[in-house]
Amino acid sequence: MVKLIAYTDGACSGNPGPGGWGVLMRALQGDAVVKERELSGGAPDTTNNQMELMAAISALEVLERASTLTIVTDSQYVKNGVTGWIHGWKRNGWRTAAKKPVKNAELWQRLDAAQARHDVTWEWVKGHAGHPENERADELARAGMAPYKPDGKTTT
Repeated sequence: MVKLIAYTDGACSGNPGPGGWGVLMRALQGDAVVKERELSGGAPDTTNNQMELMAAISALEVLERASTLTIVTDSQYVKNGVTGWIHGWKRNGWRTAAKKPVKNAELWQRLDAAQARHDVTWEWVKGHAGHPENERADELARAGMAPYKPDGKTTT
């Protein structure tokens, strides 16, 4: 059986500022990688949280058919939001418990719709801690940001 894993990350230079997102998708047969795909993109004026959300959205939206997959993120905002907070937001008409509008509601709604087609398990890993796949997703996010940075460099 093939196991699908998407490692996602977002980056931003300034918050808000130019940003990028990256996804490393792998299909595994046992421990062997049988297929790998890399995705990235960015925006000229965004936030880190928006780019973290776009990475997860992109991982799900690129899949052409309903799939079972694990999304690995270093964003507790994304993981906690999609596995917990989103249920209350939807019940409250996309308002927080404090009755304020949910930040990035349009992205959360897009993520919710994209996730609905799939059987998704969410995992969190510590960012910038030497996790090879997370580090690669970070590189892709920085590359996605590069065209929007005035100096064109990929460092954050």
